[in-house]
Amino acid sequence: PKGGTFKTRGGVTIDATVRPLRYTHGEICDEEEDCYVSEFFEGGDKVWGSDGAIERLIDLLDEKRGAVLTSGYEFPGRYARWSLGFVDPPLEISGKGDTCTITALNARGQVLLQPVIVAMEKLNTEGMLSEMKIEGDVIAIKVAPPAEVGTFSEEERSKQPSLFSVVRSLVDLFGYDSDESGDLQLGLYGAFGYDLTFQFESIKLAQERDPEQRDLLLYLADEIVVVDQSRNSITRRAWTASLDFTYNSQSTKGLPHDGSSIPFKSFDEYPNNAFSSRDTPKGDFTESVARAKHEFKMGNLFEAVLSQTFRKKLDKDSTPSRLFRQLRSKNPSPYGFFFNLGEDEYLVGASPEMFVRCEKVENNEYRPGALRVETCPISGTVARGSDALEDAARVKSLIMNLKEESELTMCTDVDRNDKSRICEPGSVKVIGRRQIEMYSRLIHTVDHVEGYLRPEFDALDAFLCHTWAVTVTGAPKTWAIRFVEENERSPRCWYGGAVGLVGFDGSMNTGLTLRTVRMKNGVAEVRAGATLLYDSDAEAEELETELKASAMLEAIDTITQSVEIDESSPIKTKGQGEGKAIILVDHEDSFVHTLGNYLRQTGAEVTTLRSGPSALKTIESLVDSGKKPDMIVLSPGPGNPTDFELSKTIALLEKYQIPGFGVCLGLQGMVEHFGGELGVLSYPMHGKPSPVTLTEAGKSSDR
Repeated sequence: PKGGTFKTRGGVTIDATVRPLRYTHGEICDEEEDCYVSEFFEGGDKVWGSDGAIERLIDLLDEKRGAVLTSGYEFPGRYARWSLGFVDPPLEISGKGDTCTITALNARGQVLLQPVIVAMEKLNTEGMLSEMKIEGDVIAIKVAPPAEVGTFSEEERSKQPSLFSVVRSLVDLFGYDSDESGDLQLGLYGAFGYDLTFQFESIKLAQERDPEQRDLLLYLADEIVVVDQSRNSITRRAWTASLDFTYNSQSTKGLPHDGSSIPFKSFDEYPNNAFSSRDTPKGDFTESVARAKHEFKMGNLFEAVLSQTFRKKLDKDSTPSRLFRQLRSKNPSPYGFFFNLGEDEYLVGASPEMFVRCEKVENNEYRPGALRVETCPISGTVARGSDALEDAARVKSLIMNLKEESELTMCTDVDRNDKSRICEPGSVKVIGRRQIEMYSRLIHTVDHVEGYLRPEFDALDAFLCHTWAVTVTGAPKTWAIRFVEENERSPRCWYGGAVGLVGFDGSMNTGLTLRTVRMKNGVAEVRAGATLLYDSDAEAEELETELKASAMLEAIDTITQSVEIDESSPIKTKGQGEGKAIILVDHEDSFVHTLGNYLRQTGAEVTTLRSGPSALKTIESLVDSGKKPDMIVLSPGPGNPTDFELSKTIALLEKYQIPGFGVCLGLQGMVEHFGGELGVLSYPMHGKPSPVTLTEAGKSSDR
């Protein structure tokens, strides 16, 4: 970004200073050139590079409000690798139900409250608010009730009074043209809770809510570290954008970037802290699946997504920063995030799924600068294999699975419907169908859907129209949301909502709140769901929720262990072949050394000899010197056993009583040597999979 001085649509002057950071893989720059020491890197005569800047922010988030967002996953045309973060934001926007507070968190925020007050007063005069109070550093707001359903068109539903009316007013106040200043990543960062969907589509609530639980928490950041971590060493960059605001002669220039510090506390530091390990007893989830199948049979639902919550107690060493680093390392994803939300609440996640992304596209078939909205529904999941070959087999089974295909088709059909409400006619298109995305433990099938917003709609309209994705609710969406409310055992809080950025330049980039750990009052919560259809297997669906939660739960269990493992020497397990000597006889095959590699993985010492008289002499000399091999392995090869005089090799094994093992050609040679006859298959089987069966005798053998 270029930075510079510019004025927002609401009359706020912004001075943006962009300072480059040296791109480093270590914390500190070797040279001071192109490096920057920010106020939030306290304690330092260190000169921080890009890695050090992000790592320092992660450390600070254990006790300071703010966020780090990362993308550790690349997919051409969809995701790139980058990191972004900030601490001590000047403004916080917090909402629940129809109430909202906008709070100045430091002296810089007090300056920003002045134009915000003007914007809220305007919103009040427009009838969008029913109440507004200013008490010290807090603006308290109550949103007006929406008009009666039927008095407005469905296309106007996203314009009705809600917490998003407040967010839209702030976007208008601080709106700027990124073409002039460059993409400063200026906007509101935070989390959108699941219950926000009820502001778009009201239903009767069946579950009791925590009166303190927030539905919306956003920060306005004024000093942001951005690191482009693309694999292209020529284009990747890192910088810090520092923003100062001036309004009616009041300015943030010279005011410190500071804020309160509240250390993370463990479970034991909260007296009378209630705890249960899960919200749904083992086996009860299957009962909810049965109820869903009844709704499918009656035609009330096509699909539904039910979830359950798993919990862990946190000790003093199980800090949010350690958990984030653990997930970032073991579960790289396009939407990695770490939020300190204040009030002893943190969100740490590695979400695989885009929710809504909007960006201006100059060249398109509708109008210059039209907003393109895109989503990537995920449905269809299978566990990763132990290696690439097993992965490939599982990808094949996933692609061939008609149930998984049906799930994704319905998800995408509903997604297209969401866009069609506000997009240009004919612009909603599926641009990627059942594409494979692979993560640490899971393989997903993903569709990619785009549309172009009509000129009267903005990114917040797009966001609201998609709340929440059918991949976390079901279809028809309203009935599915009602079914979820009536059949899950606890409120979803942040799960199934979204995290990300509402840009002041009109853009938006949000990911679904999945694969997320909510840390509150010393308890870690992981929630996971399964997509249900009429032909769902109840027990399998419950297992799917447990599988999806397993990576997060394991990360929680190993937060402190990972440090110990890194600092200690690995424990080597003795293999079954340890201390054994094997001769591998090579019959000029293309897979001999792969076979040798497998044998070495047992711990055995493997020596490969090309077949022929010299190999036989070498084996005899080993026997004569007291180094008789523990086994001779006869490799595969082209041609026939007679081409390599295999009978001579096998006779040598008989003479010296050396165990032998034949593979393909080697086995054929054994058959012929002992009087068997070989035939020729009518169809070559090279490269074709074949089942291997272990006989009952083999199963009972201990050899």
